[in-house]
Amino acid sequence: MQQQQISQFLESFFTANSCQITNKHPGYMTVQLTIEMDKELMNRPFYWTYLEKTGGTPNPMELTLLTDAKLSPTEIKGETIHFGSPRLHQIFRTSKKLGGHIRLYENSPHKGSSQSLHPWLGVNVIVSYQSDKKKDHLYSIGLHLISGAIIENFQEHLEKITLTPRIPDLCFTTTPMIKPQSGLHRIQNYIQSKIEQDDHSWADDARQRWNADMMLLSHFYEDLEEKPEAYRLEKEALRELYDPQINISIVNGGIFYLSQHAFH
Repeated sequence: MQQQQISQFLESFFTANSCQITNKHPGYMTVQLTIEMDKELMNRPFYWTYLEKTGGTPNPMELTLLTDAKLSPTEIKGETIHFGSPRLHQIFRTSKKLGGHIRLYENSPHKGSSQSLHPWLGVNVIVSYQSDKKKDHLYSIGLHLISGAIIENFQEHLEKITLTPRIPDLCFTTTPMIKPQSGLHRIQNYIQSKIEQDDHSWADDARQRWNADMMLLSHFYEDLEEKPEAYRLEKEALRELYDPQINISIVNGGIFYLSQHAFH
């Protein structure tokens, strides 16, 4: 399910940034980057500087991303991408930089009568469980800003809806009862409750590995009455390595005005 979320996020990200998906399969996709996306993702500053000075024809690169771990990068030339991969986190940072928040409207068919569109707050959030090992989970949460209803996999639902940056004809927006800032707080509380329900044996395991390494470190210096600076540095390094942490970061979000039957 996580890899499916990644695939949906990538497709949404590249489409929103005007990149053509030239080849799409269940386990991988090939994307023709725009000039802007090439500059953001491909780390070719000398190429673009030279091109701008000489007035040459730009040639943005293609990027093939493998979301199925069973596929071999040598068999299908591309990059394997998963929650821990640097490329995915680079795309998360770029998404946050270029489109931290948006406002879109459902472009649903209507039969000559006016239609109300309800406000939803949609947020994509990464929850990172980190010690000497790391695991990321992507939450896509939607909050109805009138009733307070919350749904998961919001991005997946949006993929099935035609959206537009301008309010369609014969449509009007309903005033939210919940302010976006308050809605964001509700989503944070919701994710916090999901975290509390998770299995946190990973943290206990990390502390056990931490204690084991601390015992080895103490044994190494046990004959010294006054511990040297190296001991204190190594002790702090072990704490930074093993100390269990849960980090929550928002990738992007937006306000989406949708019909009452958008999720039916």
